[in-house]
Amino acid sequence: MKLAYLDNSATTAVCPQAIDKATYMMRECFGNPSSLHAVGFAAERELEEARRQIAALLGARPDTIVFTSGGTEANNLAILGGALTRQRSGRHTVTTAVEHASVAAAFSELERQGFACERLVPGADGGITAAQVTAACREDTVLVSIMLVNNETGARFPLEEIIPAVRRAAPQALIHCDAVQAAGKLPIRVESLDVDLLTISGHKLHAPKGCGALYIKKGIRLLPRALGGEQEKKRRAGTEAVPLIAAFGAAVQALPDLREQDAHFRRLLGRLLDGLKGRDEVILHRPAAAVPYIVSLSVPGLRSETLLHFLSERGVMVSSGSACAKGAKSPVLTALSLPAREIDSALRISFCRDNTEDDIDRLLAGLQEAWNTLAHVR
Repeated sequence: MKLAYLDNSATTAVCPQAIDKATYMMRECFGNPSSLHAVGFAAERELEEARRQIAALLGARPDTIVFTSGGTEANNLAILGGALTRQRSGRHTVTTAVEHASVAAAFSELERQGFACERLVPGADGGITAAQVTAACREDTVLVSIMLVNNETGARFPLEEIIPAVRRAAPQALIHCDAVQAAGKLPIRVESLDVDLLTISGHKLHAPKGCGALYIKKGIRLLPRALGGEQEKKRRAGTEAVPLIAAFGAAVQALPDLREQDAHFRRLLGRLLDGLKGRDEVILHRPAAAVPYIVSLSVPGLRSETLLHFLSERGVMVSSGSACAKGAKSPVLTALSLPAREIDSALRISFCRDNTEDDIDRLLAGLQEAWNTLAHVR
């Protein structure tokens, strides 16, 4: 059975270019990039080529890119490393109530260490405004972290408006952005955005799991979270996973034209929304400003877990929210104050460049069959 894989915000299939690159690195270019011999030098060249490729994706200088094991580690390094470096200037931080679990957990750790954290709740339109963020800033605010695209609802937050406003309201604050769900799908130019720290992850854009990157603006200091080596200019100790990183670079090189990809996503979204017209049993959770490749919906009366298994048996793969939540009730949808029946029946559909209209049709057919045949929960 051919899969209709519509869970691309959880992870993506590794592209052939990345597979080929990782295989080559493991077979032919397996050296430690810190070694002072020909095999090590070859690995170092591959490492730095990948750094240039990732930097180009973000409009950054290569020396501002630090490789990590993924988005979670990069978020932890940015948030904990940033706040702890600046704690003499203040111990107040600002984020949102709908961030990824790795961001939320890092702020909880800061609170355990005596920092204050203000978590902003999106408005009725699902968005966060610059006015909200600046109203939360204080003279002792040292860190502001706002995601670019929400991983469950697809809300796109206006960082191009928020960041200049924060610069005026709290010029001493570091500004971090989790761009894991945006990189490779939306154009990102870190220098014009004027962000201090920005996180991306390889496996969300067709690279293998186990590699990510943190952009660190030149001149920004972070307290390292990993100790014991001088790799990554002493910012992240440990031998770099060169096969994964080189594959990350190859996946970035293989990304399609963003405008063509966006048009493809909008065709898929249109197909889905057209197919849901008149389906009163389905409730869409669509923010006013949302990307076209993430859709959140609920089917009250049918539990998410039941729906997931039903669709999976028919070769249709979706999720009930963030994969990192592992089936737990969505903190994002809870923060948005959705009714319990909608949270308990929520599904997230997320597209990639390889999805087709047939995938959407199979999802729609599966939802209709589920509604017609499964027992409804009151």
